[in-house]
Amino acid sequence: MKSSPARSRAGSRAGAPVAARRVPAGGKRAGGAGGTRPAARAGAARSAGPVTAAALFERLDRAAFPASLYIDGPSEALKAALLAELRHAWAGSTDGQPARVFRAAETGVEEILAAYQGISLFSPRDLVIVLEVEDLGRSEKRITALAAGVARPAGESCLVLVESEADNYRKSLEPLRAACAARWSASPPRRAELASWCQRRLARAEVAADAGVVDAVIEACEGDPLACFNEIDRLVAYGSASGKLTTAEVTALLRPVAGAALIDYLGAVAQGQSRLAVRRLGRVLAAGAGEGEVMFSLSNLVGGALGGWARERELSMTLGRRLGPPALARAMDTLYRAEAAWKGGRADPVAVLEQATRVLCAGAGERRG
Repeated sequence: MKSSPARSRAGSRAGAPVAARRVPAGGKRAGGAGGTRPAARAGAARSAGPVTAAALFERLDRAAFPASLYIDGPSEALKAALLAELRHAWAGSTDGQPARVFRAAETGVEEILAAYQGISLFSPRDLVIVLEVEDLGRSEKRITALAAGVARPAGESCLVLVESEADNYRKSLEPLRAACAARWSASPPRRAELASWCQRRLARAEVAADAGVVDAVIEACEGDPLACFNEIDRLVAYGSASGKLTTAEVTALLRPVAGAALIDYLGAVAQGQSRLAVRRLGRVLAAGAGEGEVMFSLSNLVGGALGGWARERELSMTLGRRLGPPALARAMDTLYRAEAAWKGGRADPVAVLEQATRVLCAGAGERRG
């Protein structure tokens, strides 16, 4: 018996709600409580590809946090700086609510997802940070389970997965990278990018700085992010009382550590520039280098000139050409005696280093420095 067109249309209409009421395997009822917002967040959690630091800063300033963020790259200093910015922005948008920090090796996937997807009256949303996520790569099941959970966010929480620096690309973590809504790589920044990082750090501390302050810090630290951030933090502590940093003040504060690299000191010793070497020795020690590190570097410099292993081969060769084997042997003996006197408590370590520096520079005739 053929059905009438009216019966077919009625059957279609009657069947539609039944299909709509079907619940996918492992899923939640579409019409259930809270079903609409998680579905919207799931759409937002689809991988949006790489993002720049500037784009992330713009979102943080608007308190528009991604549902999930994957962080990787070689610069651990930049990763720490970005996490600090995330924490600060999150605390500002949640009345001081702190982040929840986990380590992948010490935390199960269930606990991470419970923190990320769980919603309660006292904690409607959380900033969840998972450090050293590469430790999950030993188990493909854990990676798959976490990736599936990251792709289905609930509420307004933000999950941050941080991968440590590695020589080789970790293919096992690709499902996590693809599941996250955004991915940022901490690559060594250009000078303009590093300047923006330093300026944000000053602004976060509510310290106003003259236009040349950040450039002076970057120049003194030779563009190294970790050194720049440490120097900015030191300057913030200095300028927090007045709330302002002038270029003249910063130049004066940076002067004791400008040119304080250990290699510059060893270069002056190798070339026989006694007065310059002694000045640079003071700067190296003021910059935080230990007396033992300096003594080892001097011994390595002389030992390399005698044919042994040298950390700075070119400088050892320069010293060897200037002194010659007999003087080098005497110089090594002087270093041994100086170290023994220092460790035996018979001499001040700084005085010992200054004397050893002058002896090595004198050699076959001191050059003016």
